[in-house]
Amino acid sequence: MFVDVEYMKRQYWTIIISTLCTILLISVNSAEMAAAQQQPDQFRSYLQLGIKKAFNLEFPEANVYLQKAVEVDPENPTGYAYLAMTNLFAYEMSFDENIRKINQDSMLHYVDETLARGEKRMGKNPKDSNAYLAMAMAKFTKFNWLNRQKQYFNMAREASSIWEYLEKARESDPQNFDIYFLMGSFRYHIDHLPSLTRFFSSLIVTSGDRQKGLQELELAAQKGDLLKQLAMSELSSDYLNFEKQPTRALPLILELKEFFPNNYNFTFALGNALSDLHRSDDAFNIARELEKNIRAGLPPFAPQLEPRYDQLMGRIFFTQGNYAKAEEYFQKALKDTNLYNARVRAWSFLRLGMISDIRNDRKKAEAYYSNALEVKGGEGTAQIEAKKYLDTPYVPPKL
Repeated sequence: MFVDVEYMKRQYWTIIISTLCTILLISVNSAEMAAAQQQPDQFRSYLQLGIKKAFNLEFPEANVYLQKAVEVDPENPTGYAYLAMTNLFAYEMSFDENIRKINQDSMLHYVDETLARGEKRMGKNPKDSNAYLAMAMAKFTKFNWLNRQKQYFNMAREASSIWEYLEKARESDPQNFDIYFLMGSFRYHIDHLPSLTRFFSSLIVTSGDRQKGLQELELAAQKGDLLKQLAMSELSSDYLNFEKQPTRALPLILELKEFFPNNYNFTFALGNALSDLHRSDDAFNIARELEKNIRAGLPPFAPQLEPRYDQLMGRIFFTQGNYAKAEEYFQKALKDTNLYNARVRAWSFLRLGMISDIRNDRKKAEAYYSNALEVKGGEGTAQIEAKKYLDTPYVPPKL
């Protein structure tokens, strides 16, 4: 039998080359599939790391990770939204006016970047829940900054857009639980506005609903993803300062403090909660820990936090009923007139007004409440409470 050796060789190499090409194509497709699968995971991982660093007051590191997220998916508006929020947070926490200006400019830049990419993405997919949420986050960031600037007309315009984006995000994906952090915050705080402002807010945004707002915040705190810790922080503050339920606030604060040990905001919140629970010894221990770190100047602690420490000490003594000592610390806190301690001054004026009401010195109490309302940059819980007690004298709860 004749065997064509050359033919067999050609067939052999044809099979080998075909097999190698098939393996190569499979490898290339597998690599592309792996890269496609890896990209969203890597994007989300960088976002998580950036958020964790921001919450731990490590802002340069937070920006590095969030920038990496943007590099992984440059057309995704979500990365820019978190950069905007992080720079607003850094702006609010900074004691240096030059750094504040840099953070402010970066924040406004990233708001614009988020909105531009969000609009582009919605043009391709009108049902993209995350794109709507990112745009709502960017608008919410600017809304908070405008509040600091007292640009109320622009705030109203932003608020209307925020709510529209949130409703579209929820319609597209009701299981996107991060949405409920923003929705709950709006509903809850609109309910605390003066009646006329609350009425107009219901026309351009939504009706205030304290209970539903809390339920939505609870949902975001329990089931949320990237905004879970922010929802927990908001919820703990609402339970502590508005609802007067430190028992419900405490476990949230403890979890946040454990997860973000560098964030002194949660240490101060823990001291406040323990004080309101009449656990004075524990509250004083927290205050001493803060004082030690402030005196040592260990980053992120700084001497500029001392008025806040004084305000905490005043609150502990106030809860104990030692009003003379509390007044001493509140007056000490008022000596600092820097913008970054505006809310400390508002709280100190509020507590001094409450002490005056307890002493039946209504005229003095009204003066202190008015002072609290006049603090520029002191917007927040203290001013809302001051307005309430200006109308109706403070009466201490019966123990």
